[in-house]
Amino acid sequence: MILREREQERIGKEKLADLLRGDGIATLSPSTVGRMLKDLKKQGKLPDPVHLTFNGKTGRVYQRKLPQLKRKLRSKGHEGGLVKADTVVRFTNGVKRYIATAIDKESKFSFAYAYSSHSSQRSADFMKTFQHVAPLQVTHVQTDNGSEFGYHFELLLKKENITHFHSYPRCPKMQSEIERFNRTLSEAFIKKYRHLLAYDLDAYNQKMMEWLLWYNARRPHWSLGLITPLKYICNKLSIEESHKCWTSTKT
Repeated sequence: MILREREQERIGKEKLADLLRGDGIATLSPSTVGRMLKDLKKQGKLPDPVHLTFNGKTGRVYQRKLPQLKRKLRSKGHEGGLVKADTVVRFTNGVKRYIATAIDKESKFSFAYAYSSHSSQRSADFMKTFQHVAPLQVTHVQTDNGSEFGYHFELLLKKENITHFHSYPRCPKMQSEIERFNRTLSEAFIKKYRHLLAYDLDAYNQKMMEWLLWYNARRPHWSLGLITPLKYICNKLSIEESHKCWTSTKT
């Protein structure tokens, strides 16, 4: 019955279950019919549909293979260090600029850098810089599904053995920490230096580094009990790790 109906049209499990029930053959749930379809497909009795494409230039018809979608990892249930990254886009007098941002979820240590283009190569460069300046080990990174977190970004994370999580589409709550930092950065700094951002990126980034030093080393954070991100990180260090940070006193 299932095979006969599928010969007419590639209908889904819900419609097949309704047809079986209407013909008085069986009362099966859609999930049961779905499992039956899966078993038939494994046995080769349910062939995959053929997708044909017509090439207007050559006049040839060829079979189009559908791309295999990669399963994306989610951070639900994850425990441990997690860095969240994003991109802020700004227009000034028709000039488009991109500010890459990142924040450590626990310590709230944050970093940002402005670029003139929007690519996965730029995002990879930003993540390398973040690893260099952040006083913590990056093991897990979460981003949205933007193209800037694609090929070159993925290659870097794979090389550095960093797990890449993706947030669910249209679910900004999963990126709440970085969204809050983006708002603070925009209100406290970007608005003030929009002209510099558009016409002198080097000077803008230099100014932003000074602001980030203040943000991470001087500005108290409510979420950390009114201490700075750097002080929070230092307070978490063991005595042995703290000793490694002391200035050498050898004469």
